[in-house]
Amino acid sequence: MEAAINRYRILAVIVGVMLLMVVFVGMPIRYIGDNPTPSGIISPVHGALYVVYLGFSFDLYRRAGWPVKQFMIMVSAGLVPFLAFFVERRIVRDARAVARA
Repeated sequence: MEAAINRYRILAVIVGVMLLMVVFVGMPIRYIGDNPTPSGIISPVHGALYVVYLGFSFDLYRRAGWPVKQFMIMVSAGLVPFLAFFVERRIVRDARAVARA
């Protein structure tokens, strides 16, 4: 279970950082600077990593035996800026508690 927790944790941070880059770098350059290139690169990378994150989230959710609500919280973490960092901490704490039990 610890390997699943670590995979989830790494991808949660990466997806969170990529989402911040999309929102605070790519979009302003696209709409204020009239240059779509950065968001055209960053957005698909975030999207691809988010799909991998969903897979790792589902794996951890399945191993921990959590209710669907917990999985929905994990899914939303990659969609709302800054939320990934808070959710990651809580999920890892809860998953380690389940692993100890």
